[in-house]
Amino acid sequence: MPDYETVTSPDQRKPGHPRAARLGAIVIALILVALIFGNDQENGVYTVFLGVGAALLLVVVAFDWVLRRHGLH
Repeated sequence: MPDYETVTSPDQRKPGHPRAARLGAIVIALILVALIFGNDQENGVYTVFLGVGAALLLVVVAFDWVLRRHGLH
């Protein structure tokens, strides 16, 4: 008997809980910014990576918001 892949609709393949994912991304970005202020090292690279990571998360959340606002989710 051949091994067939089950057929699913596009709605069944959606990731779960997008609101929780957006909230989690915002919370993580805030934690990264808090780590910048708690940094007692003189190394600027550490601060740059934290800032870029937080900014990247916020850009992704903003891009998702724009797509959802225009109905392109």
